[in-house]
Amino acid sequence: MLALADLLAQFESNAALRELVFPALFAGLVAILSTVAVERFGGMSGGVLSSIPTTIVPAAIGLWGDGSDPEGFRRAMAFVPVGILLNAGYLVLWRVLPAKIGQRTRTHVLLSTVFLALCAWFIAAIAVIIANEVIQPSVAQSLALGGTAMALGLTLAIAANRNAHPTPRGTRPVGWSVLFVRGAAAALVIAIAIAIKRSGLPVASGMAAVFPVIFTTIMIATWLSQGAHVPTGAVGPMTLGTLSVSAYALLATMLFPRLGMMSGAALCWVLAVCLVSVPSYLFLRQHALRRDRAART
Repeated sequence: MLALADLLAQFESNAALRELVFPALFAGLVAILSTVAVERFGGMSGGVLSSIPTTIVPAAIGLWGDGSDPEGFRRAMAFVPVGILLNAGYLVLWRVLPAKIGQRTRTHVLLSTVFLALCAWFIAAIAVIIANEVIQPSVAQSLALGGTAMALGLTLAIAANRNAHPTPRGTRPVGWSVLFVRGAAAALVIAIAIAIKRSGLPVASGMAAVFPVIFTTIMIATWLSQGAHVPTGAVGPMTLGTLSVSAYALLATMLFPRLGMMSGAALCWVLAVCLVSVPSYLFLRQHALRRDRAART
């Protein structure tokens, strides 16, 4: 009991530790809920719901910290849309790779897809970080790059949703053990991103904050419990819905320094959902209605 009391006292007195632990735990909870969203609501609604600004909120709060390094924060947030663009490509690979791998066992196809897609993401992310170290862009240039990455992400998302793809609901629940692993992985990623930022590497922290642990665990968990059709059906909606994270990050570069952490975080979330998540859902719903009408004629 005495050791526990000492540990709690140390935690309460260590602001840096609190700024790392609370965002990480919140991110883990959100990761679990987003898996349930895809399972319960299907690929279209669940895909959009699972990609609204969630883990980026505690990540941004953790990266902002006490607000003593606003330029580093803006650099980190500017590279979030670049990471989201990589995530969109990562998701598209989940739709492409299983067919390329061929007729193997379901486990073999799943493991091969995870390995190849993650390798592609890591190679691209490392290339971005190295290019940043070589070029050393200004904050304004970094923000311009972020805006360009979001525009490219929108183009890719529209292409991913151009052809209608079935988005069924799951019929079997994802196990609690899988959900726990998913939450723990998400919490670890956000904690690592905050730690990287504190070590003086804002660009790497921005990329780490959007490492596709959420998408990976969604795809694996729903693939194992429902089959390949449910996660692959969510690819298009998730590539479109995840643009709200890019919008949140770019808005945060402007609103956090002006409004402070809590007010800025809340307003960024509302704006990103209203400007991206809601229109994305309406677009996908209308697209699905047109597909259904065409199928009946």
